[in-house]
Amino acid sequence: MERLDHDRLIGGALWIIGCGNMGRAILDRWIRCGLDPARVTVIDPALPPMGHGVAVLPRPDPGAPSPSIALLAVKPQMLDAAAEAIAPSLSEETMLVSILAGVTIATLRQRFATPSRIARAMPNLPVAIGAGVVALYGIDDQPALTALMAPLGVVEWLDQESHFDAVTALSGSGPAFVARFIDAMALGGVALGLSEAQAARMALATVGGTAALLETNGEDPAAMARRVTSPGGTTQAGLAVLDEGGQFAARIGDTLAAAALRSAALNPRAEAP
Repeated sequence: MERLDHDRLIGGALWIIGCGNMGRAILDRWIRCGLDPARVTVIDPALPPMGHGVAVLPRPDPGAPSPSIALLAVKPQMLDAAAEAIAPSLSEETMLVSILAGVTIATLRQRFATPSRIARAMPNLPVAIGAGVVALYGIDDQPALTALMAPLGVVEWLDQESHFDAVTALSGSGPAFVARFIDAMALGGVALGLSEAQAARMALATVGGTAALLETNGEDPAAMARRVTSPGGTTQAGLAVLDEGGQFAARIGDTLAAAALRSAALNPRAEAP
């Protein structure tokens, strides 16, 4: 398990602004990897019970020092309200890391004028067990932020901010798409006579095992599919239906495109300079 050197990576306090499913998943993983809960303050008007001894406040304490790192994890639609409450408490030295889908660096700089370092991150839900994907963009001192995110899973730095919409669709929304595929496989097994529980276990293990094997062997997924497919066999019969007319690949492509389009639409309108 990747361990956090919080003295080196964080230095002072860490604020998490908004702590829904993703913010909580990230925080829980960091704490399991050695983050001192005493360094953490969650700022959330809903006052969610966090456990771990983490402080939870509806708004920043006006007398508190600025955090070394502020993780912005509210819904994109709540950006303006969060900025109004949080921005005055951030210093030039604060590193602001936003996980808001569709919200650009330029938009963040308009709402948070003081921090000199602003980065975007797009994690996905498997970060909760250290098996996620975290895409990053926006700052020069990449090693520190890479090390902070490393306990969450695979860390990928993007060359262009415009790629975030694709990342949001592929890895951000991807766990939901994969879960639906597993569910569809299980339903197909039930239709062929298996019990619901048995079909669910087998579908989950099949997808999880295949992904693990691909990762271990470094094999191209298309090459594995060809290797498993015997001419005239059962796999070929199934793939003939799945691939008919290129519909499967096209459907997945359309799914990602729809998610990416929605990601692009979430960026709040920029304020006039």
